[in-house]
Amino acid sequence: MSDNDGKKTLGVRGGPRSGNVKQSFSHGRTKNVVVETKRKRVVVPKPGAAAKPTGAAGGHGPAGDPARRPAGISDAEMERRLKALQVAKSREVEEAAQRAADEKARAEERDRRRAEQEQKEREQREAEERAREKAEEEERRQSEEAEAAKRAAAVQDEAEKPAPAPAATESRTPDADTPAVGGGAKPSAAAPGPRKAEREREERGRSAKGRDESRRAGKLTLNQALSGEGGRQKSMAAMKRKQERMRQKAMGGAQEREKIVREVQLPEAIVVSELANRMAERAADVVKELMKMGMMVTQNQTIDADTAELIIEEFGHKVVRVSDSDVEDVIQRVEDADDDLQDRPPVITIMGHVDHGKTSLLDAIRKTKVVSGEAGGITQHIGAYQVETGEGVTLTFLDTPGHAAFTSMRSRGAQVTDIVVLVVAADDAVMPQTVEAINHAKAAGVPMIVAINKVDRPAADPQKVRTDLLQHEVVVEAMSGEVQDVEVSAKTGQGLDTLLEAIALQAEILELRANPDRAAEGAVIEAQLDVGRGPVATVLVQKGTLRQGDIFVVGEQWGKVRALINDKGERVKEAGPSVPVEVLGLNGTPEAGDVLNVVATEAQAREIAEYREKAAKDKRAAAGAATTLDQLLAKAKADQNVAELPILVKADVQGSAEAIVQAMEKIGNDEVRVRVLHSGVGAITETDVGLAEASGAPILGFNVRANASARTSANQKGVELRYYSVIYDLVDDVKAAASGLLSAEIRENFIGYAKIKEVFKVSGVGKVAGCLVTEGVARRSAGVRLLRDDVVVHEGTLKTLKRFKDEVAEVQSGQECGMAFENYDDIRPNDVIEIFEREEVTRTLA
Repeated sequence: MSDNDGKKTLGVRGGPRSGNVKQSFSHGRTKNVVVETKRKRVVVPKPGAAAKPTGAAGGHGPAGDPARRPAGISDAEMERRLKALQVAKSREVEEAAQRAADEKARAEERDRRRAEQEQKEREQREAEERAREKAEEEERRQSEEAEAAKRAAAVQDEAEKPAPAPAATESRTPDADTPAVGGGAKPSAAAPGPRKAEREREERGRSAKGRDESRRAGKLTLNQALSGEGGRQKSMAAMKRKQERMRQKAMGGAQEREKIVREVQLPEAIVVSELANRMAERAADVVKELMKMGMMVTQNQTIDADTAELIIEEFGHKVVRVSDSDVEDVIQRVEDADDDLQDRPPVITIMGHVDHGKTSLLDAIRKTKVVSGEAGGITQHIGAYQVETGEGVTLTFLDTPGHAAFTSMRSRGAQVTDIVVLVVAADDAVMPQTVEAINHAKAAGVPMIVAINKVDRPAADPQKVRTDLLQHEVVVEAMSGEVQDVEVSAKTGQGLDTLLEAIALQAEILELRANPDRAAEGAVIEAQLDVGRGPVATVLVQKGTLRQGDIFVVGEQWGKVRALINDKGERVKEAGPSVPVEVLGLNGTPEAGDVLNVVATEAQAREIAEYREKAAKDKRAAAGAATTLDQLLAKAKADQNVAELPILVKADVQGSAEAIVQAMEKIGNDEVRVRVLHSGVGAITETDVGLAEASGAPILGFNVRANASARTSANQKGVELRYYSVIYDLVDDVKAAASGLLSAEIRENFIGYAKIKEVFKVSGVGKVAGCLVTEGVARRSAGVRLLRDDVVVHEGTLKTLKRFKDEVAEVQSGQECGMAFENYDDIRPNDVIEIFEREEVTRTLA
């Protein structure tokens, strides 16, 4: 038996075989490449396998034939695979059927659209054909009428000719019978008529055909576009215009449009393009006319009113000269008829000194707790409320701040009010803001009612209040005057009914009436920038009725009433006279005290607002431009030694921002002052931080906060952010910061006197004074003055201070010592030495 027992030896015959292939390139270059070839495995079925059934019958396929089933597959798994295969095949059949149906539907849709397009084109061609036939028929009719008119004129001319004319005709008649050259005969005289009409018809047909061909030739085909025949081609718009002109001509010719004469409103100056728009003329034509007048201008340049007037007259329009201020003429300023007036609630402003109980008194009347919501318990905004008394009388109250910084707020409150209730604390009497409130009421010319508050306190002295008011020309009824006075207590409710009766009586005397059926007019009491609602204005309606959806202009801002919210926080549809409401829908924050007027259109409101903004800007620019160079130099010289504290102010409402700015202007003296770089309403933004960084100024937020990006930016740039909710604290902090800019005051303290007894000359030192300290103490570090006959002859410092032969720091009173001055030797006996020390004292602003 052999070693391999008839079996073949193992080897790697089936692996890839390698060979060399020689590649040839240009210029005789060659390269040998190694190429590997792999043999493909061919599976040969085993003998006898073909004799076995395929398993197609009876559903016995590979699942029933273990020999053909892949290894490790059970019968159940094989069944599942076969079912999945059948499901996949059936899905393929369904998808194919769906695709065929979709394709058929798409083909039908394409055929339908093609048919619709062809039908539309056919109808268009027919319409054009009808229009052309109509035009030809009209032209034919006109030509026939013209021919008939000519024939009639010819007949009339023949009838008017003298008698020899027929003889001449008869003399030419035999010539008609002579044969023509070529054997023919000339036509008779009557023949040219029909032949001429026939020739005209042929010419019309040819012109119509040529017109049609030229119209067809105007269409740009793909071949023409690709070949670029004829050089530069006309644009599609030009071709469409040409087709339109041809169509109009075919329809009866283009009608010459009648010139429309317009009334052109002309301001003091106008841009050329705007002038062209108002005349409805082309700007190029206007520029051409200006060039004829010798003015080389473009359509974006401004021309004066006189030049524009000449241009308008040249174009045949009418000039209406207007002023910029004429835009405000749309605001109705008419007096209401007595028949239209109706009773309205009185507007009562509560005024007085800070902490005298104004808001608490109003809370007691309204039975609410407003004062608890104010920071520090002091009012810092104007609050507007409506109260209904027990008798059903409606009263509108305005609560103004009493702090000294809110002067402008109190002034506005007095201007829009009917009655002023002056609140004076019985235990505090008349104070500075009480006097200011009296002056505001007198300036506004409104009646006053004195409410003596806090009468429940032990220290209350109402009689002292009445006496103090006499000094300011306010004589109450108890002192035989005309001003009503009521003793009240907001805490216990004492005298509130009497106060309301006094207000109702005063309102009845005033006979307050307004017309609610007209365009609304009102005053802005307060304005703020709300984060969620945008600019919000508290408006007291004075005339008419303000409704949701009204378009209005207020100061330099305009808007459309998006919502009206009353003092209880409820949304209302309209607000009549003497009703305070919050108005939403402004495009910017107005100034407190601005007047609100309702206008007809949005364009009018925008135009008025833009005019007012431009006028305000020009006024500010004029105020700056009016300064002469000498004034500027004088101001710069005056400001040279003045230190400035720059600040940025952001507040929650317009009135507070205004009050803070006014308070800042009052801080300072000849050496230091506060400069408000910017004041605004709303949250502190990144823009504010950037301005503060550039100016090195802190940002003061009053009832507002910085947003996230502004906080991050402030931290990175080192800008100080300070938040306040009470105006006292803000003013005190700014005062302290401004005081830090003041130079310290140098104060001298005299500590002793010494009298020179003898003068010695010491080598290396100079003259030394032998002195007796007569008063106080002599110190080595102190400053000294040399007095001779009570006149200062020298001021300086000591070079040496000796007691016997020792250098000492100080010498007490009654002891002798030796003194030598620094850089001064002119000392004599009986001179007096004054010894003093300097100290720096920090100064503060009052």
